[in-house]
Amino acid sequence: MEINVVHDNPTRVRLDFDALVPRFSAAMSRLDAVAGVGLDPLLRELVRVHASTINGCAYCIDMHSKDARALGETEQRLYALGAWRETAYFTDAERAALALTEAVTLVSVDKVPAAVMDEAARCFEPEPLAQLVALLVTVNAWNRIGVATRCWEPGSYHVGG
Repeated sequence: MEINVVHDNPTRVRLDFDALVPRFSAAMSRLDAVAGVGLDPLLRELVRVHASTINGCAYCIDMHSKDARALGETEQRLYALGAWRETAYFTDAERAALALTEAVTLVSVDKVPAAVMDEAARCFEPEPLAQLVALLVTVNAWNRIGVATRCWEPGSYHVGG
């Protein structure tokens, strides 16, 4: 059996999203500025990196891992995100947030199981939990834009600029 593999050019911009829909892009940026407000900044970046990794958004992985490092996140924890269940590097709240990240990112798989949401609710008060969900919705939207359009070059992001 022959398998035909088509390799897309990962550096080719498909759509210049920001230029073509500037009002939508600006609205997404405003949404991103308020999503997750009140959550620990390191936690915000951890879930952003984790969702971006699941979604395969190279630009967002680069951006959020750089932001996490700038906030003091360790290389060890960043490298272990894909195997967070197998390590002791994360707090109970972080583990609940990472599980919720997976469930929301892969919503079509299990529709965010009650046990995942219950554990997150055990670790977070209602408002921070709602902020976490808002953050996850936002990062997943950005990931889908980035993966679909490849409008931002991986490696081009610079912290603070």
